[in-house]
Amino acid sequence: MKKKVVRLISSSVLAAVFVSGCGQMGTSRSMNSMSSMPEHTTDGSMMAGSKMTAADLRSNLNALLGEHVLIAAVATSHALGGRQAAFEGAVGGLDANSVDISKAIGLVYGTDAEKAFLPLWRKHIGFFVDYTSGVATKDKAKQDKAVNDLVNYAGDFGAFLSAANPNLPKSVVADLVKTHVVTLKDVVDAQAAGDWPKAYGAIRSAYHHMQMIGDPLAGAIAKQFPDRFPGSSDSPAATLQTALNLAFREHAIIAAMATGSALGGRETEFKAAANALDGNSIDISKAIGSVYDADAEKAFLPLWRKHIGFVVDYTTGLAIKDKAKQDKSVNDLIKYSEDFGAFLSSANPNLPKSVVAELVKGHIVTLKDVIDAQAARDWPKVYANLRMAASHMAMIADPLGMAIAKQFPDRFAQR
Repeated sequence: MKKKVVRLISSSVLAAVFVSGCGQMGTSRSMNSMSSMPEHTTDGSMMAGSKMTAADLRSNLNALLGEHVLIAAVATSHALGGRQAAFEGAVGGLDANSVDISKAIGLVYGTDAEKAFLPLWRKHIGFFVDYTSGVATKDKAKQDKAVNDLVNYAGDFGAFLSAANPNLPKSVVADLVKTHVVTLKDVVDAQAAGDWPKAYGAIRSAYHHMQMIGDPLAGAIAKQFPDRFPGSSDSPAATLQTALNLAFREHAIIAAMATGSALGGRETEFKAAANALDGNSIDISKAIGSVYDADAEKAFLPLWRKHIGFVVDYTTGLAIKDKAKQDKSVNDLIKYSEDFGAFLSSANPNLPKSVVAELVKGHIVTLKDVIDAQAARDWPKVYANLRMAASHMAMIADPLGMAIAKQFPDRFAQR
C-alpha cells in the first residue's frame, strides 16, 4: 500500500498539476511553536454577542452552506466506497455543520426557530442517505422515493423560511432547494459510477450553487433587520468578501479531499481531486487578476501552486514515514509563507508582510493537522480539524478583502 501511495503522489499527473518549489533542509520546530495560536471558531464570526454587518452575514451564511455541500460529498463518497469508519467521521462533521447553521438561524430569529430548524435541516440529509443507500444497492424504488421525499422537503423548507421572513417567497426558496437537491444528486450519481472527473466537477458546481441560497437569505435577513445587520449585503466590497471566502475555503476542503484519497490509495479519485484543486487555484488567481492586472494573475498562480506542491511533499513523507522529508516540506511551507506575505504586501500597502505570513502559517498548521489525522485514520479528528482549517481561511480572506477595498475604494464601495 505504501508503494502505491508513493507512486500515486509522485505520478506525472502531479507534475502537470502542481508546481513544487525548493527549500532549505531543517526541522518542524517552527511548526510546533505555532501551536499556541488563538483558536478560530468553526462557524466563523457568527457568534452570539458579535456585531455583524450585512456583508459579514452574507459571507458567513455562504461559508456554512458551502461547507455543508463539500462535507456531504465526502460522506457519500465514503459510504459508496464502503469505508464505514470514515463515513461516520464525515457524518459527524456534517452534523456539526448542521448545528452551526441552526445556531446562525437562532441568532437571527431566536431559540425556538433554532430548535425547529435543526430537525428540518437534518431531515433532507437523511433523505440523501436514503438515496445514496438506494444507489449503492441498485434499489430503484428506494432511489425514487428518496428523490420524491427531497422534492417535497423543498416545499416544506421554503414554507419555513417564508414564514420567518416575508422577503423570502416560498416558491423561490423551494426552487433553489430543488436545485441544491439536483446538484448534490449529480455528485452521488457520478461517485457511484466511479466517474471521478465528473464527480469533482459536480462537487464544485454544487458548492457554488449554494451561493444562490446564501445570498438571497442574507439579503432578506439584512432587509428584515437593518439595525442589527448594518450596511449592504450586495455592495462591491461585500461581494468581494464573499467571493474570497468561498474560494479560500473551497481550497482547504478540496485539498483535504485530495490528501485523503492519496493516503487511501484511491488513484483515480486523487487525480480528479487534484485537478479540481488546481481549478480552484486558477479561480483564485483570476480573482487577483481582476483586482490588479494580468501580470499579477500570472505571477500569483505559480506562487499559489507552490505551496500545494509542498503539501504534496509532506503527504508523501507521511505516507512512507520519512521524517526528514516531512520536516523539509514543513520548513519549505514556512519559508513560503514569507514569500507569499512579501508578494501580497508588494501589491497592497495595507497588507503587512509579517501579518500575512503569520496567517499563512496558520493555514499550514490547520491543514497539516487534517493530513496527520487522515494518516492516523482518526476520523472524528479529521473532520473536526477540517472544519477548523476551512474556518481559518476567513482569517486570510477577510483581511485581504478589506485591504483591497481600502486600496480601491471607488471600485469596492461599502455602500
